[in-house]
Amino acid sequence: MSGTRIIATDAAPRAIGPYSQAVAAGGLVFCSGQIALDPATGSLVGGTIADETRRVLENLRAVLAAAGLELATVVRTTVYLTNLSDFPVVNQVYAEFFPPPSPARSTVQVAALPRDARVEIDAIAVAAAER
Repeated sequence: MSGTRIIATDAAPRAIGPYSQAVAAGGLVFCSGQIALDPATGSLVGGTIADETRRVLENLRAVLAAAGLELATVVRTTVYLTNLSDFPVVNQVYAEFFPPPSPARSTVQVAALPRDARVEIDAIAVAAAER
């Protein structure tokens, strides 16, 4: 992948498939979807949908930090939920990590997520040189 840089960190869960945690290309950083895996154990965190969402966003923060970025550099996210009734709680936690001006976002309900997670979030951020 000429002109790209792979982003990897032990502060976020290792990929559970043939993909990178993130890829930097063309002034953007494309973060793969994160689920609520504990980076140390690789196990899905237990608890509420709020707990899962918080872990997901902490994982995204760690991947971005490995790229030298912060959550404030995120311009687009996609939230995948296995149950749209979780939408209000996910929004509440999401707002803690992305205060206004918030990135653009789509939210979709999916039939299932890896490891029986209830929420997954991916992100696109703008690299420092582009801000």
